[in-house]
Amino acid sequence: MIDYKVIFTKDGSKTLQMPELNEQYHSVHGAVNEAEHVFIQNGFRECKQDSMTIFEMGFGTALNAFMTFLESKKTGQSIRYYAVEQFPLPLSVAESLDYPERLCALDDKTIFSQMHSAEWNRICAVSPNFELFKIRDSIQNMLMDEKVDLVYYDAFGPRVQAELWSEDIFTKISTFMTSNSILVTYCAKGEVKRILKRVGFDVETLVGPPGKREMIRAKWLK
Repeated sequence: MIDYKVIFTKDGSKTLQMPELNEQYHSVHGAVNEAEHVFIQNGFRECKQDSMTIFEMGFGTALNAFMTFLESKKTGQSIRYYAVEQFPLPLSVAESLDYPERLCALDDKTIFSQMHSAEWNRICAVSPNFELFKIRDSIQNMLMDEKVDLVYYDAFGPRVQAELWSEDIFTKISTFMTSNSILVTYCAKGEVKRILKRVGFDVETLVGPPGKREMIRAKWLK
């Protein structure tokens, strides 16, 4: 059984720490600030399509999915959101993070819970304009038939799960990306940039979220 410890990050939002791995689900410098900067500001807001398909590596706490839902309510975009997760969090653990409260989204608190309780491996309409498809599998084994416009790459870091930052993984992801679609990640290690370039991505280094100097945004051009 995994031991989860709820901790506060520097922006006042919470995350989960796994003491046995010395790793957190989000940045200790600000869970919400990191998600906003990396995935919303430098990912979602770069995509202007009326309808968009998103893939997330690591559903985790559902912070990225929930913030994307809130952003799509503002823009009016229709979203189909895929996420792969091998080790789902218990609903009680996810709800203890109080993300709807922290994001001033109490009216949508049931949406956050619904995201976690939604059935696996089938489409769930969490709202008229937001469909969620959670894949309970490893990214190595999962199958993906639909093309996506945006990838949130939010796996645990290379120190903890080096196998998730390999050339094979990014090659696989590229096969279900549309031309000119983008991938964003908080990680900015030089080796990750080199791998993405070898696979065929156009790699851009951006200013990182609080506590990190850089992040990566990569465009698939093929």
